[in-house]
Amino acid sequence: MSDDTPFHVVVAGAGVAGLACAHRLLSLASERRQPLRLTLLEASSRPGGVIVTDRTDGFVIEGGPDCFVSDKPWALDLCRRLGLADEIVGTDERYRRSFVYRRGRLLPIPEGYQLLAPGRLVPFATTPILSLRGKLRAACDLILPRGPQVPDESLASFVRRRFGAETLERLAQPLLAGIYNADPERLSLRATMPRFLELEEKHRSVILGLLRERGRSPAAKNGVSGARYSLFVTLRSGLQTLTDRLSASLPAGSLRLGAAVKRLEPLAGAADRAGPAGGPHPTRTEPRWRVSTERERLEADAVILALPACAVAPLLRPVDRSLADLLATVPYGGAATISLAYRREDVSHPLDGFGFVVPRSEKRGLVACSFASVKFPDRAPRDKVLLRAFLDGALAESAEPATLERVVRDELGGILGITAAPLLARTCVHHRAMAQYDVGHLERVREVEERLTRHAGLALAGNGLRGVGLPDRVRSGEAAAEEVLARAGVVSLAR
Repeated sequence: MSDDTPFHVVVAGAGVAGLACAHRLLSLASERRQPLRLTLLEASSRPGGVIVTDRTDGFVIEGGPDCFVSDKPWALDLCRRLGLADEIVGTDERYRRSFVYRRGRLLPIPEGYQLLAPGRLVPFATTPILSLRGKLRAACDLILPRGPQVPDESLASFVRRRFGAETLERLAQPLLAGIYNADPERLSLRATMPRFLELEEKHRSVILGLLRERGRSPAAKNGVSGARYSLFVTLRSGLQTLTDRLSASLPAGSLRLGAAVKRLEPLAGAADRAGPAGGPHPTRTEPRWRVSTERERLEADAVILALPACAVAPLLRPVDRSLADLLATVPYGGAATISLAYRREDVSHPLDGFGFVVPRSEKRGLVACSFASVKFPDRAPRDKVLLRAFLDGALAESAEPATLERVVRDELGGILGITAAPLLARTCVHHRAMAQYDVGHLERVREVEERLTRHAGLALAGNGLRGVGLPDRVRSGEAAAEEVLARAGVVSLAR
């Protein structure tokens, strides 16, 4: 091919990671005036992946994530670059608290409690969620020595040794399930919540570390819980606005829907690109990869697989069996959201918070429920309420949508005092959508990234390696775009 032939990148997967990747590829090429050809392949009939928003009768219903955190800047920055700054809204500051369901009651999570550990002493000491014995055991964190130096440990092990089994069972486990929908006995502390390990290493006591951080943070002096809730933001018209805007920015014909990747092959004889990284027009040789779908075969200079690790593994097995085997060991769980709308008068609970979580020890199918119309503005008409429930991953994977809705209606009816039928219901099930980072995950990531360096023009994006939240997935896509262009010498990323 000639020197001015566009550099061809195939991105597989048009979820938010793949769309962010495509947007970054196009932005970099435009900034450097480098010819670029982009092909974005998506197996389903729509882009956006698990992000789906249904706007019906004045309700804004999210079928996947409904918000993201602003302290990880990548999603927020992307929204602003796309002209969505006016769409960004935060949580309603009047109701910044949540509840734990325990023995038929919704009990407020103590102010300042941060997922695994208490950050304020008086609210924790007075909470009815724990027994006196449980509180005294948690207070032992103040005098316990640092834990043993081990490569990794589970979240459950960490909470149990610092704060005791009762804190794990009644607070940490349900709160973690609301994020990961996974077993804390298996989840890696270093891969999911490294901040708490760092607090232990630096301050010895996690509680003392949180108290000292709070003392240095003016924003946290009104309550750590309030400060944490203030980090959650969304888009007024729903998160699909983001993926719709990204899709609309793609060049005509670059997005192929219903185009699942069936085969990935390295092309024999493809030589390295000559020229230094950042050279405006590197010497072009032959494409490196062939990507096959049911309808076409594409030759590409680089391929970015923005897919779940469990979907990437079979594609890479003919290319690199060891790499494929590593990716295949990343476990994935299902997720289901069931949204129900009611007249406000039909819900007896005051809904004076953002929602509640349910400990596994309560033996219910319900994992958590978000009071969506309380948490964010304009989710429902003024005289209506919108509730968003989450179910156990195993139940979400195995049951029919009608069964899931029935479970949620029955359980919410008892917990929130609802006797009327919902005005509308929406069930959205995502199979094998939630990556779960087991103990030892970061070692797996290190091995994956080392093996990837052996395959020029190949990169991964998505939630399989370094973060499951929306900002993490955006960053993974942007980083993959930067990596393949920089390694090829198509653009310079030097600052």
